[in-house]
Amino acid sequence: MNKVVLFLLAIVASLTVEAQINTPAPSPAAKLMQTVGLTEVSIDYSRPSMRGRKVFGNLVPFDQLWRTGANGYTLVTFDSDVTIGGKEVKAGTYSIFTKPGASAWEVFLYTDVVGGGTPSNWEENKVVAQLSAPVYPIEMPIETFTISIDDVTGNGANIGIMWENTYIAIPFTVPTDATVMSSIDKALNGPSAEDYYAAAVYYSSEGKDINKAKEWMNKAMSMTEKPAFWQLRQQSLILAKAGDKKGAIEAAKKSLAGATAAGNNDYIKMNNDSLKEWGSK
Repeated sequence: MNKVVLFLLAIVASLTVEAQINTPAPSPAAKLMQTVGLTEVSIDYSRPSMRGRKVFGNLVPFDQLWRTGANGYTLVTFDSDVTIGGKEVKAGTYSIFTKPGASAWEVFLYTDVVGGGTPSNWEENKVVAQLSAPVYPIEMPIETFTISIDDVTGNGANIGIMWENTYIAIPFTVPTDATVMSSIDKALNGPSAEDYYAAAVYYSSEGKDINKAKEWMNKAMSMTEKPAFWQLRQQSLILAKAGDKKGAIEAAKKSLAGATAAGNNDYIKMNNDSLKEWGSK
């Protein structure tokens, strides 16, 4: 009898699962991505709609902290340092909170990124940037809360917020010029030690010109003030492959000393095995 009851319950449960209805979210999630200069910017937020309601000054009260959207926090992510409100904001993800007003909004970038509504305990030390953004009235009503990235240039843009008959802009700048100038300086100054090292390892591992790999590796080591034991290990292998056993043994001994100091047993064993293979005493 118990088995029959369990069987019937299982049927009822399966019918209940099949009868589930999917409906659209009242405030659907959205993701916005934009390249500004050389900086990747993304915004994750939810989009409530007016649905006949008066928004600012009513649904969203004036001069009160607002999560700037619906559901979870609205998040902005920068993959490089940016400047907002005169303050440097480190690369990372931040929540956007606002205090809407009739003529201007206060805007805050906040370090907490998980939560809904507004923080129960607002902490000023978590505010990484703050600014006042003037309100621009717009004639055409915007039914659904919208965030955009506007007025994009090579050095900055505006995070635009639109809803009802209101638009505000949150300007930010990106370090495009500094990044490009650094790249130009690096290119004009020639390859770095890291460039020579990477090229040498690639040539060796792919069976290309081993003498060229040896030349590049020696160049990399001469430009490195204190080569690491794993770099010296690669140098020893390239020298051995190029037929320079004496140089390979010397590099392997230096790598062994560094690995021993670092307590890296894998490199200690690899260097000892190679030294034995190359006939070192």
